[in-house]
Amino acid sequence: MALFLWVIVPYVCLAIFVAGHIWRYRYDKFGWTTRSSQLYENNLLRWGSPMFHFGMLGVIAGHIIGLVIPKVWTDALGISEHGYHVIALAGGIPAGLIALAGMVILIYRRRVTGPVFSATTRMDKVMYVFLGVTIVLGVWNTLASGLFHLGGEYNYRDGVSIWFRGVWTFRPNPSLMADAPWSFQVHALVAMVLFALWPFTRLVHVFSAPLGYLTRPYIVYRSRDERSGRGTGSRAPGRGWDKPTLQKK
Repeated sequence: MALFLWVIVPYVCLAIFVAGHIWRYRYDKFGWTTRSSQLYENNLLRWGSPMFHFGMLGVIAGHIIGLVIPKVWTDALGISEHGYHVIALAGGIPAGLIALAGMVILIYRRRVTGPVFSATTRMDKVMYVFLGVTIVLGVWNTLASGLFHLGGEYNYRDGVSIWFRGVWTFRPNPSLMADAPWSFQVHALVAMVLFALWPFTRLVHVFSAPLGYLTRPYIVYRSRDERSGRGTGSRAPGRGWDKPTLQKK
């Protein structure tokens, strides 16, 4: 079971993640979008969207530091174990809670705004469930291990982080995850399923960079004369059809 969960499942989810994006880009380019709904409702969106996106940026940065950077590197920089956990709590908890609050606002907006709810696909609804559970478990793991010390003095950088880096170097050690607390295991499994769902939801817009804006021509805007009702350099509009001009020979 450990071999299946912590070796086979990660690579299956990664394969679906990569192949799914290739398929989506080739056969559903017009669907590669967030399906913007700002025209339908903007008050909740202007609060929920920045909170969610900036919170997720902090969450991603925390995962990069905690999972990608080895413990020996932070030790070499003179960061003690206690200091690392203080940094993780001070940065990870606010980022996770802000992202979670923003997500709740966006889901509420999507549910109570008719046109926005109608544009929500089934896969998006499933994605929201897995994304929400992943964030909640991440916040809980940070609190449980760094503040409450539930489940003993477990240090995920000696277990989960090493397993995570082993997946990318094709040397995963399933026993490291098998010995981790159940909350870390569930968090990892739910996150892997979320990555497998990723290509088939609106999350694909993460990989859409508006590079065309750098080379597109300028848009020329002309001022409007409020008194005459005409734009600068344009003639006043006529009423109805213009009468033909007759010229005498």
